[in-house]
Amino acid sequence: MPKMITEPNLRRLIDTLVTEGKRVVGPRAAGTMTLYEPLSAGEELNLGELPRRSGKETFFPLCETILTYERDKEGVTVSDVDPTRFPETVLIGARPCDVAAAPVLDAVFSWDFKDEFYLARRRKTTIIGLACTKADDACFCTAVGLSPKDTKGSDLFLTPLRDGGYRCDPVTEKGEALLAAHGDLFADGTGEPLPLAEPALGKLDLDKIKSWLDSHFEDPLWEEIASRCAGCGACAFLCPACHCFDISDEGGEAKGARRKHWDACGFGKFTGHASGHNPREVQPQRYRNRIMHKFTYYVDKFDQRLCTGCGRCIRACPVGIDIAAVLEEINSKGQE
Repeated sequence: MPKMITEPNLRRLIDTLVTEGKRVVGPRAAGTMTLYEPLSAGEELNLGELPRRSGKETFFPLCETILTYERDKEGVTVSDVDPTRFPETVLIGARPCDVAAAPVLDAVFSWDFKDEFYLARRRKTTIIGLACTKADDACFCTAVGLSPKDTKGSDLFLTPLRDGGYRCDPVTEKGEALLAAHGDLFADGTGEPLPLAEPALGKLDLDKIKSWLDSHFEDPLWEEIASRCAGCGACAFLCPACHCFDISDEGGEAKGARRKHWDACGFGKFTGHASGHNPREVQPQRYRNRIMHKFTYYVDKFDQRLCTGCGRCIRACPVGIDIAAVLEEINSKGQE
């Protein structure tokens, strides 16, 4: 029997989860923006718009401590952070373009080296996805093979209904478990869903795009597109699927910490060598790598694309570079 939950009960669910000691993350008003942030109560949930930053911060924080050290007269004490102590987390109200990035990131973080900081958070996170009922000019999830109702990556999926409330579809055992544990907040039945969002850019031929990229490493297009790129990294930091990071030691002789923090392939020093050589010394080469990584390298390695069409990079780019327009142009070039 299909399940549904009313808006008040959805907020009560958050209250209950917080009372149980779980970390609940969801869209929340933060000044003039909406961000995915920890919620202390259901009333803070704001499902009205796509958060400015992506949901990947839930399991891949902007900056996190890996270890600390302290020196005294007895010697140096090194304390590792224990990933098993990360809290049980529920990410609620995440849009399909954010949720779909989770299994994409899983591939690289569990590849040749298993990143236990990322994987521990993923294991302890239940994701409640939410279908999109509106899209702006920057949204292009349908162009990259997803949709406003895509359940990829969700454990439980919510679909807004015309008469209020949400249809609830469990996708994984985690979703089933959440439904079972809080059954009093869910009711049997369903209703008519609200019309889904309709992104302006339809499906592209991603195989054709990859084929063109594979044979056009050197092409005037890269200079045309990226000569104006500022290398600010906004596109990577807002992207649900970008995952470059660096590790740095901070502190002094007496004490300090080793921290893992986001990085971006668009930064000028990203590929700088100790010798002074930089294999991507100009911005068009860096932007080319961004596109190649998302639409050919990652496909070759993991059979997935590193883009979910959320449009954040388009909205935030200070010089107006539009990745959807770039893909559309490459799609039109075909086998040139």
